[in-house]
Amino acid sequence: MGEPPADLSKVLIIGSGPIIIGQAAEFDYSGTQACRALREAGLEVVLVNSNPATIMTDAEVADRVYIEPLIPEVVGEIIARERPGGLLATMGGQTGLNLAVALHDLGVLERYDVRVLGTPLDAVARAEDRALFKATMAALGEPLPPSETVGSVEEAVRVAGRLGLAVVVRPAYTLGGSGGGIAMSVDEVRAVARRGLSLSRIGQVLVEKSIAGWKEIEYEVLRDAADNAITVCNMENVDPMGVHTGDSIVVAPSQTLTDRAYHRLRTAAIRIVRGLDIRGACNVQFAVDPADPTGGRYYVIEVNPRVSRSSALASKATGYPIARVAAKIALGQRLDEITNAITGGTACFEPALDYIVVKIPRWPFDKFPGVDRTLGTQMKSTGETLALGRTFEEALLKGVRSLDVGAVGLWHRLVETWSDNEVWARIRTPHEHRLFALAEALRRGATVAALAASSGIDPFFVSGIARIVAAEREAAAGPERLDAETLRRLLRCGFDDRAIAHVAGLTPRDVRARREAAGLRPTYKSVDTCAGEFPARTPYFYSTYEDEDEVPRAQTRTAVVLGSGPIRIGQGIEFDYCTVHAVQA
Repeated sequence: MGEPPADLSKVLIIGSGPIIIGQAAEFDYSGTQACRALREAGLEVVLVNSNPATIMTDAEVADRVYIEPLIPEVVGEIIARERPGGLLATMGGQTGLNLAVALHDLGVLERYDVRVLGTPLDAVARAEDRALFKATMAALGEPLPPSETVGSVEEAVRVAGRLGLAVVVRPAYTLGGSGGGIAMSVDEVRAVARRGLSLSRIGQVLVEKSIAGWKEIEYEVLRDAADNAITVCNMENVDPMGVHTGDSIVVAPSQTLTDRAYHRLRTAAIRIVRGLDIRGACNVQFAVDPADPTGGRYYVIEVNPRVSRSSALASKATGYPIARVAAKIALGQRLDEITNAITGGTACFEPALDYIVVKIPRWPFDKFPGVDRTLGTQMKSTGETLALGRTFEEALLKGVRSLDVGAVGLWHRLVETWSDNEVWARIRTPHEHRLFALAEALRRGATVAALAASSGIDPFFVSGIARIVAAEREAAAGPERLDAETLRRLLRCGFDDRAIAHVAGLTPRDVRARREAAGLRPTYKSVDTCAGEFPARTPYFYSTYEDEDEVPRAQTRTAVVLGSGPIRIGQGIEFDYCTVHAVQA
């Protein structure tokens, strides 16, 4: 089983098309990994994608690249011309998945004898079709929120009346929560259902009892055709249910689950993936009752039967190449036969993290000052930053620093203009600036308990923000109190020279001079997928202020290539394309 099937020599990979909210560079990342993995296996790779800005459509990535519209008629013509033996559609986001289903429904795949590689389309239907998904979860004994699937606006209104408001409307086969939302009144049910039905590929929406305020937990799972299954990473959303995971601050690994709850959900995730017959990567999302610390009361929210936005996050968070391994699984290889390029060992293991990962979204609201900045079940962010540190506080501050939104630490230039009522309004309602509002409320004397109750955010995370605010006060005690030990504590908490200078009344240059005089320089730790248990061949690195540096000194001439940071309007993956070529050159 280690080699591709003998009758398979050419594979068509569907990309994700232009960047849209909910479907950005993470799918170009996964698609590029898949192209390389299939070519490593000796297969001819044909790629179709209409995005010119990505490295994925570079001539060096695939054997043939078609820059064409991602619609069934055009891809069908490419299939007729190229006659691929296999189709890999799970690397192109929702666009790739929907297109594969459409090609199947039109009979194109059967006419040209094209097999779907990896997760079969009937498994995709069981995950994406809301009615089939509900039936499958019931058969597995997995709990879902009270809900009904409907095909008309009036049916949605009747179901909402039976369930009781508020309800969440979730369209089938859409991306990033598109067309969905929370409805608090009958009029809102009509409006959201009408929008969701129009955007759903099959004219179907799920009307679900709202469980806003519960914890949201995700597991990234890989399974092969021989039924080997592992969880690569679990992630906890800082924002509770009611905010799309793409718009939530996310922490990996989970911080507030007990060991019992973690393993209960892990077991459920693997059972679900097996029950759906996923073959490759997928993402399983749970809602967990915050009042039950054992994780005994939970609901399954949904499953993405493909690599997802979270897959890219989990890959970088752990160093585990999810898309590459998923592509090998699609060829029929077992997890124990696949080599993890980071360690050189088997891919059939679950990564271990000895650090904290924080993802923070970046929204485009600065370009559209008049839009509604509240956050809900329909995703609004265009990009995100990833930060790693030894503590939640350190990773959080590094993540904020990477956003480039005018913040210094957890102080935003707008906070001083907010009244107390405005601060609390931003805390009660999910908002672009909620993180800064929480910090400002703490500065003004609010308690952790009051903020956790008002926001629905777990006290653990609010306490982390409170520790950052307490460190601000320590730095603000006066320049004469900023000795070497105080500087060390601030740096380990995640403050940089500029943030320390802001609260201490110094210039960043002054702080840097004091820091260097005290011998305080960043050290670099490795992301090696195994918490240092085995040597890593090509690890990622992150900075922290500790004693041991894990980066070997280069023995040759070196160059630094600067990237462009999170995707935003005017600065997207075209710069990743440029920097990749610069590195290769």
